[in-house]
Amino acid sequence: MAHTASLPPTILVIVGAAGDLTRRKLIPALYNLHLDRQLPDRFAIIGVARRPLEDDAFRQSLREGVASFSRRGIADEAVWRTFAEGVSYLSEDVLSPASGLALSSRLAAIEKDWGVRANRIHYLAVPPQMMEPSAAMLQRLGVCRDCAHDRLVVEKPFGRDLESARALNRFLGELFVESQIYRIDHYLGKETVQNILAFRFANSLFEPIWNRRYIDQVQITVAETVGVEERGDYYDRAGALRDMVQNHLLQLLCLVAMEPPISFDADDIRNKKVDVLRAIRPFHPDAIHRVAVRGQYRRGTVLGRDVRGYREEAKVAPDSTTETFAAFTFHIDNWRWQGVPFYLRTGKRLPAKVSEINVLFHEPPHQFFPSAAVESWQPNRIVIRIQPEEGIGTRIQVKQPGTRMLLGTAEMRFRYHEAFRTPAPEAYETLLLDVIRGDATLFMRSDQIECAWQVVTPILEAWDSVPAAGFSEYAAGTWGPESADLMVARQRHSWLQPSVAPE
Repeated sequence: MAHTASLPPTILVIVGAAGDLTRRKLIPALYNLHLDRQLPDRFAIIGVARRPLEDDAFRQSLREGVASFSRRGIADEAVWRTFAEGVSYLSEDVLSPASGLALSSRLAAIEKDWGVRANRIHYLAVPPQMMEPSAAMLQRLGVCRDCAHDRLVVEKPFGRDLESARALNRFLGELFVESQIYRIDHYLGKETVQNILAFRFANSLFEPIWNRRYIDQVQITVAETVGVEERGDYYDRAGALRDMVQNHLLQLLCLVAMEPPISFDADDIRNKKVDVLRAIRPFHPDAIHRVAVRGQYRRGTVLGRDVRGYREEAKVAPDSTTETFAAFTFHIDNWRWQGVPFYLRTGKRLPAKVSEINVLFHEPPHQFFPSAAVESWQPNRIVIRIQPEEGIGTRIQVKQPGTRMLLGTAEMRFRYHEAFRTPAPEAYETLLLDVIRGDATLFMRSDQIECAWQVVTPILEAWDSVPAAGFSEYAAGTWGPESADLMVARQRHSWLQPSVAPE
C-alpha cells in the first residue's frame, strides 16, 4: 500500500472501526502518511466492528471521512485506490465467545500472501466498557502474543478514577507485557507540545532560568468554544476534570516542569514525567475549595451566536452538576519549582478556541526607570501556543519610539508556518507512525496513568461527596466563573487572556 522499505510489513487492526474515531482521525492520518510515503511497503488495515458491512461500503465511508476531515481534503482517485487495496472489513462481536476467528484467519492469510510474519498493531477504538472484552478476545485468539512484533493501542479515557485505572492496568498487564501497550493521548502528538522538549533542552539560553529563582508562575489554558455537541451522554458522566485535566493538561504541566532526561529514550523521558506527577503537592480535602474551581456554562453568546446552556444539551440531565469548566492551582514540591504556582484551566463555551502555556518571570529586582516610563510595564513571559496558531513567543520590555523614555511590550516570535512553510502533521499522523516504528516516547506508561489519577482523585472525591459545593455557573462566551479569578487573586495574580484572536 505504501512505501517505506525500512519499516517492516505491518497489519493494523482497528477494533471499533465503524465509529467516528476511525473515520475522522485514524484513516485521514494514515492516508496522509501514505501520501508522504511514510508507511511500510507492505501495509494492511483490517477494520473490525459489530455492524455488518461489505468491504466496498467500508472503504467508501472511509473515503468520505478523508474528504471531510483530512488536512489535505478530497482524496485523489488513483492514489486512494492504491491505499484502499489494503483495507478490508470484518463483522465481529467481541462479546461473543466465538468472536475473532475470522480475524485470526484474515491475519494468517495476509501473512501467507506476504511470506512473512508481520508486525501486528491492534488499535482499540472502542468505548471504555468494551476495552477489556476487546483485549481479552485478542489474547484468546493468540494474535497479539509476540512481544517483539505485536502492539496494543488503547484510547483514552483510561479509567474513571485511580481504582478503575489500576484495575484496567492489572487486567491488561495479565494479558500483555507493558512494552506492548501504547496508551494514546492525541495531545502529545501535536507539534508544539513535542517542541517544548526541544525548546527547553536544545537551547542553553532558557534552561538556566527555568526555575523558581526566575519564574514567578506558570499558566496553562485549554479553551474550547464548542459545547458537548453529540457527546452529552459521555460528557455528563465525565466532566472537564476527567475529560481534559487528568490527561491533556497534566501532560503539558509535566513537559514544562520535568528535569532534563539523560537520553531521548522513551523510558528516560517518561521517568522524568512521573517524577513531576509524584512531586505535585497533595490536595487536602479541607482546602480543595481554595485551589480547585468548577463551573458549568449557562445560556450565552459565543462567536456572535446565541447558544443554550449545558443542562439544555441533548442527553444531559436537567439537574446535572457536571463541570464544564475547571481551574486549579498546583504546586510542585521539588528543588526547581518550590513556591511557583502552576495555574491550569479548561472549559467549554469559552470565547476562543485556544491552547496556550504562559511562563511568567519575576520582575527585575530594582526598578530605576521614571514612574511615567513604566505605566504599561509587564513582566517578561514566554508564550507557547499549541493551537490554533502553533508557535512560541517571548514578551519583552523595549523603549517605544520617541524623544521620551517610555517603555512598552514587544514580542519576539516563532511561528511554524512562517519558519518552515510546511504544514505540520496532524497529531494522529505522528502517533500512528510512532506505533508502527515501535517508539513509545509519546505514549503513557502504566505508572504515569496512575500517578495522574492520584493527583486528581482527591478532587473528584471531594466534588462527588458534595455535588453542589463550590459549583458556579458562567455565561457561555465568558472566561469562566468569577471563582476562578478569585482563586488566583488570593496569590495576587490574575489570569492572562490568550494572545490569539478569537475564531
